[in-house]
Formats: sequence, C-alpha cells, structure tokens
Amino acid sequence: MNQRIRLQFRCLTRSLRFPSLLFLGVACHAGARCLLQSVLGGSTGLLQHSSNESEREQGYCDTEDRLAPTLDFWTLSSENLIAVFPVDPVKENYVRKVENCIFSIAFPTPFKSRVHLVAVSKNVLEDLLDLDVSVSETDDFVQLVSGGKIVFGSVPLTHRYGGHQFGVWTDQLGDGRAHLIGIYTNRQGEKWELQLKGSGKTPYSRSGDGRAVLRSSVREFLCSEAMHALGIPTSRAASLVVSDDDVWRDQFNSGNIKKERGAVVLRVAKSWFRIGSLEILAHYGELDLMRILLDFIIQEHFPLIDVNEPNRYVDFFSTVVSGTAQLIALWMSVGFAHGVCNTDNFSLLSITIDYGPFGFMEAYNPDFVPNTSDDERRYKIGNQANVGMFNLNKLLQALNLLLDSSQKQLAAQILGEYPDLYYTRFRKLFKAKLGLLGEEEEDDELVAFLLHLMGETEADFTMTFRQLSEITESQLLQLNIPQQFWALKTVSKHELFPTWVSKYLSRLKSNINDSDSKRRKRMISVNPRAEELDG
Repeated sequence: MNQRIRLQFRCLTRSLRFPSLLFLGVACHAGARCLLQSVLGGSTGLLQHSSNESEREQGYCDTEDRLAPTLDFWTLSSENLIAVFPVDPVKENYVRKVENCIFSIAFPTPFKSRVHLVAVSKNVLEDLLDLDVSVSETDDFVQLVSGGKIVFGSVPLTHRYGGHQFGVWTDQLGDGRAHLIGIYTNRQGEKWELQLKGSGKTPYSRSGDGRAVLRSSVREFLCSEAMHALGIPTSRAASLVVSDDDVWRDQFNSGNIKKERGAVVLRVAKSWFRIGSLEILAHYGELDLMRILLDFIIQEHFPLIDVNEPNRYVDFFSTVVSGTAQLIALWMSVGFAHGVCNTDNFSLLSITIDYGPFGFMEAYNPDFVPNTSDDERRYKIGNQANVGMFNLNKLLQALNLLLDSSQKQLAAQILGEYPDLYYTRFRKLFKAKLGLLGEEEEDDELVAFLLHLMGETEADFTMTFRQLSEITESQLLQLNIPQQFWALKTVSKHELFPTWVSKYLSRLKSNINDSDSKRRKRMISVNPRAEELDG
C-alpha cells in the first residue's frame, strides 16, 4: 500500500459547546399505543393515505416557514421502502436466519417503567423534521421517541445486513437493537430516515437484549451533533430518553456485570445502508435483489449517476471510494477514532454512523484505540485509512458479481487510487490547520515535523493547533510562548521546536496577500477549541 496513506497525527476534543441542544427533564409515561397492527397484513392503503404529501394537501405546512406545533398532522411513511423491496414474510419477532429480503417488519418494545426525556436537538427537530421544539414537551413525542408509539401510516422496519468484523466475515448481523420508524419528507423536499436505537429485540438481535444504556446513548447523542457542528458528515441525533428499566452490561468486558438504565436515541440520516447491506446479498447469491438495492440507492442518493447507464455500478463505486477517503481524512483532522470500523458500520453515503466505542485522542499516539475489546489494535486511529481500503475492497468483491471483465478492471483501478485520494484530502486539511496557502515542496515535511514533535512531547493535538491559531508570529519568532498556550508550550520543550518554528515562519512569508491577523482568523475557523466542563 502507498506509504503516504500512513501519514499520522493526533487530536483531542474534550468537550464542545452545543447551543442547539436543549436538555430537558420531562417526566412521561411509556404506554404503547401501536395503531398499525393491521399493516402487518400488508395494508398498503393505509400507507398511501398517510403519506407526507397527502398531509400537505390537507393543509399541513401551507407556508415555507411553518413548523408543526403538534404531531397531529406530522406523518412518517415506510412506503418508499416497502414498495420497492421484498419484506421478510415472517411476521413474528424472534431471532432467526433471514433470506431474500432487505427488511423485516418488527415493532419496538416499549419500556415497562416510566420514561424521561433527557435531551433534544433543536436544530434537528426544526431544520430537518419541521417540528417546533415545543413538541418535545408533549407526551405523544416522548412515546414516539421511546418506542411506545408508532406514527399512524408507517411500518417499523429492521434492516438485514452482514459484515466483516475485525477482518472476519461474520455472516448475518442486521439491526439488532434499532428500528426504522419511518421516512419524513421535509418542506425542502429532503427525505430523512428516523431510527430508534435501543428500542428492543429484532430478528437480528442474536444473543443481545435489544437495549442501549444511558451511558453510551449520551455519548452517541453528543458526538453525533458535535461531528455535525465540526462539518463532518454524520447521522444526527434528535432526542434522548431514559427509562427506569434495568439493563445489565459488562462495560469493560471484565466479567463484572452491572445494572444500568435503558435509553433510546432517535437517530436521523438520509440512509442507513452500509457496505454490509450489499455484502450479505452477495454472500448468498441474491444478485437480483442486490441490483434492485443498488439501483434504488443510486436513484435516491446519487443524483449525478444515471441509473440507466451500463457503468452505473462502477460510477457508484468511484463515488463511494472518494467519499470514504474524504470522510476518514476529516475524522483524522479532528482526532476522531471510530473504534469499530467494520464493514457493517461503513455507510454507502460516506457519513459517520453507528457510534459504538469511539474517542477523540488526547496525547498524540497513532496507536490510540477507544475500544477496549480491540485487543489487536486493528482499529487504532493510525490505521483507519488502511481499514477504509480494506472495507472498500470488500465492497468491490460484492460488486464484482455484477460487473463484466472490463468493469472489474476499471473498478480495481479506482480502488488503487484510494491512497492518493486520501492523502490529498488529508494534506489539504492539515495545510489549512497550519494556515498555509498555495503549494510549496516543504509543506508535507512541515506537517510531519510538527506531528513528530507532538508525538515526542505528548502534546494535546487539538489545543496545539488552536493555540497556533491564536499566537502571534512575533511571539513565535521570539519563542515566547505565554503560559495560557499550555499545549504549544509543551511542544516547545522539544529541542527541535525552534527549528520547526523557523521553517514555519519562513513558509508563512510565502502566503500571498496574507497577514498575521488573516492567518489567525483563517486558522481559528478550522481548528476547534477544546474546553473543560466545570464539575
């Protein structure tokens, strides 16, 4: 593999401000009011009657600006998926081997105890779902986002997929604790798939209990919205509820099982299809179904690709390769380590999904692993780009079943370009973090040199870059690092720091039509500040 793909760095984001998040303490009752039992028999009339378009014709969202004050006229629909894909004919909700379908119908399992709404994202509710944030104070909302109620007209679905986990094919996986409760089309015409995580057992639960705990749910809620705020493609989090139900977990895989509280996150994304969605179909030779799924994904989510073009699958693969390279470079630019970079956790739309074990590096360490079960450090942060290559290769192996010989050769060439695509994006991001304009031969060395110093001194990566954004060139020239620039001061203890500063200041002089104030403003816009939370 191209050695440049191994260019490494590290970064930290301890905490971020979330002005768009509202933390609430609304006590609610978790009564299950499922109105769709008849749909299990296949009643498509209900779906058509309750589509978003029908509700708009009845007067909902008559104006561009209006937000729904209640859930009364707010609708979800699964019709877009059920009309295209064969659904698992088995209606009972028990763990089983599922074949020749993309989805199984399964209803969430309501909590037995009372449910509390902990947090909502105002931006997600209002900007994506056309809901006034005041709706979150209603009992209907809490029941919806906790799995106690399904919006009339939608059918809850669980997705069948497989995957390579830690490099090994593990066959059928699927939504083991997640339910797709419907698709919402907002006033901008955007389609958003709403999924509950932690909402109970499904046909894909295997040995799991179908639940999520508050600890991990809080992390997913916060990180989803933080990643979005950082400009990184990601699923979003609309709400977080917690119950008094007991959920038992061995947090550190140490054999010490403890009681925790069950929680549910309402996640939102354009699509939840992932590499494993295609792998499972390829593995079982369900090629006609794989063509249907691919054509659907292309038509819905890749508008620049002609679904009638013979080379559409090659074009699709090329887009995913490019998007994956961009996504992982963005992860690296903020020091994000996914922790479970399995093929079943890699989105075909190149967004960050499935926040299980994850972390932001503190001390520079290319071997940083946030997942305590990753004993071999396969998914250490310094290996994420290489894992991206591995996962894309598994995607290509699935697609090859649908390609002719010339298309296979072309797709292989596209995959071979991934290291350079990744490096180009990585390089651009880190040049921006250093405030460099234009192109100079020493740029790569300048970035690598700084990362080396940070590794040697174990400096805080996020704050080193942030403080480089705030310090003046005259302070750097004098090697006068004020105490408030504590991370940069740590790096300055290295004996080669003056050499790096000299090279850096010399390089900044080549920035055309630039000034120190412009440089600092530019760098501040791309280098987040990490702040400690009191208490």
